Amino acid sequence: MLAFSGCFFGGGDKERHKLGEIRKRWETLPDSDAVAEGRRGKCPLTPHEVGLMLRALGFQNDTYIYVASGEIYGGEETLAPLRHLFPNLYTKETLAHEELKPFLPHSSSLAAIDFIVCYESNAFVTNNNGNMAKILAGRRRYMGHKRTIRPNAKRLSPLLMERDQMDWDTFAEKVREVQRGFMVEPDEMRAGRGEFHEYPYSCICEKPASDIGGNESRDHRFQQFKENQGSRKRSNEEEKEAVVGAKEDEHEEVFPDQVNYIYVI
Repeated sequence: MLAFSGCFFGGGDKERHKLGEIRKRWETLPDSDAVAEGRRGKCPLTPHEVGLMLRALGFQNDTYIYVASGEIYGGEETLAPLRHLFPNLYTKETLAHEELKPFLPHSSSLAAIDFIVCYESNAFVTNNNGNMAKILAGRRRYMGHKRTIRPNAKRLSPLLMERDQMDWDTFAEKVREVQRGFMVEPDEMRAGRGEFHEYPYSCICEKPASDIGGNESRDHRFQQFKENQGSRKRSNEEEKEAVVGAKEDEHEEVFPDQVNYIYVI
């Protein structure tokens, strides 16, 4: 994916050469300038950059992060800066061993596991523009605008390149500013913006004819979202109580209620 996009993860000339060789597999791809592509927001953020963005947005280092992905380019070495910022970093491979073996030969089943975990998360960060990320973002919008963070890569990339030239508070303020409109708030939904799977506007944002565009209509829609989310939460809690029963106390200390869970794809 990294080679196809023409991007790189900051590994110097050795990495550029390796990715360039892989890119030659596609004869029709044009030459690409990774730095220029990054400045145009066409490249995914590196794991380190994702971590910096999340810390700037206010997530503390006790946040639990599940990385939903196939093999990460560079492996543990690439993930190390993100793990340093968020020590509670997990993948499906680190959470499940024997339970995962039946799914290993089936990539679609592994993707389904990631989809379920990401959908159920407190927060979801999409770091690519693939179909799975779009469908997840759209479903989370449809189910009550659950917190979903889409990096504004075009404006974040130059800011991340200059992060050493400013203090942390200034950097964090600028990150929060550029991320406005990319956090799945109800007002982000506009007719004609993006693809339907990511922005299901026509399904969830119909306005009463008596108040097109007014505050009353917006507040009414938001109240509906909250009620739907509350009903869904109560249903999940009842189901969970029925399933886990006596095991509830066993997990209480491992996953305290005060901790956020973020899932990055």
